[in-house]
Order: sequence, then structure tokens, then C-alpha cells
Amino acid sequence: MSVHEFSVDIPQRALDDLRARVENARWPSQLPGAGWERGVPAGYLRRLADHWAHSYDWRAWEARLNRFPQFITDIDGQRVHFLHVRSPEPGAVPLILTHGWPSSVAEFLHVLGPLSDPRAHGGDPADAFHVVAPSVPGHGFSTPLSEPGWNHARIAGAWAELMRRLGYRRYGAQGGDTGSIVSPELGRLAPENVIGVHINGGLAFPSGDASDFEGLTEAELARLAAAERLRRDGTGYADIQSTRPQTLAYALNDSPIGQLAWIAEKFREWTDPGRELPEDAVDRDLLLTNVTLYWLTGTGASSAHLYYETRVAPAAPGRRSGVPTGVAVFPHDPAIRRLLEREHAIVHWSEFDRGGHFAAAEAPDLFVDDVRAFFRPLR
Repeated sequence: MSVHEFSVDIPQRALDDLRARVENARWPSQLPGAGWERGVPAGYLRRLADHWAHSYDWRAWEARLNRFPQFITDIDGQRVHFLHVRSPEPGAVPLILTHGWPSSVAEFLHVLGPLSDPRAHGGDPADAFHVVAPSVPGHGFSTPLSEPGWNHARIAGAWAELMRRLGYRRYGAQGGDTGSIVSPELGRLAPENVIGVHINGGLAFPSGDASDFEGLTEAELARLAAAERLRRDGTGYADIQSTRPQTLAYALNDSPIGQLAWIAEKFREWTDPGRELPEDAVDRDLLLTNVTLYWLTGTGASSAHLYYETRVAPAAPGRRSGVPTGVAVFPHDPAIRRLLEREHAIVHWSEFDRGGHFAAAEAPDLFVDDVRAFFRPLR
């Protein structure tokens, strides 16, 4: 039941080891003329790795993380790390943020200040939140995984206990990717506590019934086509993580170049499609902070186990949530309102022409404004 203060303090020997491994990497050959369609190009990854080893400053980003209060607690036998940024505003509403894969709490670094202290960031103090941002079990400092079985529903249960433990009886939930599943599940689990659920990256695929396709807009049809391309060409990582996460562990835990490529590819595929390279959409050093967190905590494989849990014990069709739900649709999000309304009580819907899957890092201004707008009438 106890909650302990925590700060990130990586031993220098771990950073020295990382740099030595990057500098002494054994690089593969590449077919002439091959591009991103076969995976991360060697030339691109070499440049990114060189910056990682010789220009990127982990200590500066470690200090940025440590500017926000962090804690460790044990829930259901699992170590859970979380940021807890209390607002100076007395009327602030608690809000729990849930990241996804291959992301981390670092994704929220640009939004923690504006959400918790809008007055200091040019906003209305009436929109303030007490922000709780946990590391999903198996990710970051919520490790090691205590046992099998940490699926989306169990994570939602842990979040309900975390908020209870922090003394919050009435709160909102927000999430993208993994969070777009966990946050609504938290609403179903604790509807008397959750005042609203806001998601980005929400998935909505047709069941196959012809009626699912009737009346779809041109934009919605384009989203479905993009989702189908992703299922056809971009889900190899999920097939591996959902079937053999332990075999994958040896490569990701031993090779920082392997870990870098594994994550950089997803940032290239899932960030704003109007941007050519990942660092055009997300600050390059923020991207590397995310990768470095996976490397230093050895969570390349433990984070993958969530995919395995979802495959071996898929969630039963969920009852429709009665909790007010807001959806922010960024480029690449295959979200169809009519389909999502089967499971969610959608009262707020926004569509944006910039940003992407990692919305809080890519378009923090749009993300913050939309979260504020959704929760404003629910406070």
C-alpha cells in the first residue's frame, strides 16, 4: 500500500556501456537501392546512432524527467512507476494518462506543464489537472514483470487502485495506443469514479457486414484503406511480439542498434504522414530518450509481453461504456465514429490534419487543447 518517492539515476557505467556498444556495432549489409519498404535503411540508422553515441545527452533528459515528481508503488504484486504532477489550482481535476508501445512517459513531457498549470502556460486556470502518468507494467521503470497475465483489463484494474491509493475518487482518463484500450476499460471498471475518457489512436475496424461500409465519408474510406495497408505490410512486429516475445528479448536486450531500429521504424510509420523522417515529426532527442529508456530498463521484451497476453486471452466483446468519451483523430488513426460508437458513449469528436500516433509528443498544442475542451463540461 505504500508509495515511495523515486528519481531516475542511471549509473554512469550503464551509459558508458551503451556508447561502447553503439560505437562497436556490427552493421548488416543492405541491398543496393533498398529503402524504407524493407525496413530501416542502414544509412539513416547509422546517422541516428552516431548522434545517439556522440551528441545526445541522456543526463539532460534525465534531469527533465526528474523535474516532475515520480513515485513507485506495488499493485497486485507488480512494481508500478508513475509521475504525479499536482496542480497549484485548487479546483484541478485528477487525470490519468496512459502511454502505449513503443512509447513511454517521456511522450508526455511537453504536456505535463500545460495540463497541470495552464495559468503558467497562457491557459485558463479553470482547465487545470492533477496529472498521474504511470509506466505501463513491463515498460520503463514498472519492471520487472511480476508474472504472466498483465493484460489490458488487469492494467485498468491497477490504475483504479492507483487512483484510489492517491486519494482520487473522481477523475478523468486519457490514453493513446495501449491507452486507447486501457482508459475506456478503466471507465467500464469504475464508472462511478471516471468522469470521462479521452482517447487518441482509437481503432475501429468493420466487422465485415456490408452495412459497416454504408455512408462512410471519403476521409473514413481513406482511413480504412490505410489501416488495411498497415495490417498487410506493417504488423510483422506484432506477430513476433504476440507469439515469441522471449526469443525477441535476446536481440533487443543485447543490441542497442537493434532496439533503436525496432522503435525508429514504428516512429517513421506511425508519426505524421506529412513528415518524411521520424525526427521531422518528433524531436530527435525526445525520440532517443524514449529508445534509451527501453534500453536502460531492458524492457524491449517485457513490453512485448502485452501483445502475447492479448493474443492468448483476447478480451471478450466489451459492453458499451456509458462514460462520456472524447476521441481525437490524428493522421494515421483508423477511427470511424459510427463504429466506435458501438462501444463508447461519444460526446466529443475532433479531427486534425497534423500530428500522428504519438500525439502528445507530435502536436502537444492540439493534444492539450482537445483534452481541455473535452473535460471542460464534465468537471
